[in-house]
Amino acid sequence: MAGTRWLNEDEQRTWRTFVMATKLLFDQLDQELDEQTEVPSRYYEIVARLAEVPDRRLRMSDLADLSQSSRSRLSHSVARLESLGWIRREASPTDRRGAFAVLTDEGFAALEAAAPVHVEGVRTHFFDQLDAEQLEELRRISERVLEHLVAVKGSSPEELGRLGMPLEPRS
Repeated sequence: MAGTRWLNEDEQRTWRTFVMATKLLFDQLDQELDEQTEVPSRYYEIVARLAEVPDRRLRMSDLADLSQSSRSRLSHSVARLESLGWIRREASPTDRRGAFAVLTDEGFAALEAAAPVHVEGVRTHFFDQLDAEQLEELRRISERVLEHLVAVKGSSPEELGRLGMPLEPRS
């Protein structure tokens, strides 16, 4: 294709290494959650996000955004979590079409039991592998890519902050 900016050998190696490392990291974290806890990895982000907000309650649409899930997929996940007694849905008092997901005490207890496994995995497989300088550089790199992708999607930095990812202004 004319005009295609093909990756050179070093760029290709960097890209492939990044893709493989992140895939293997997330696979490892998921495996540990699935083997060592009662919280299936595919639901961990949902219950964790609910645990972090006031009243452990979020609009379903906001929860979908926070957990990087489609509305349809989130609805199926919440249905499963409801059947476990970990989440309950509440109708919005102001919007007949809107609904809230609320993390129950049982769901919070399940998350509390699973969180140490997740955090230890993140520490062991990610943070312990990098020194302070590498972590700072990775944070800057990740923020740069995130800023670009947020701009491409037409989101604002304020929306990113609402999703729990505030970006510091560039100097």
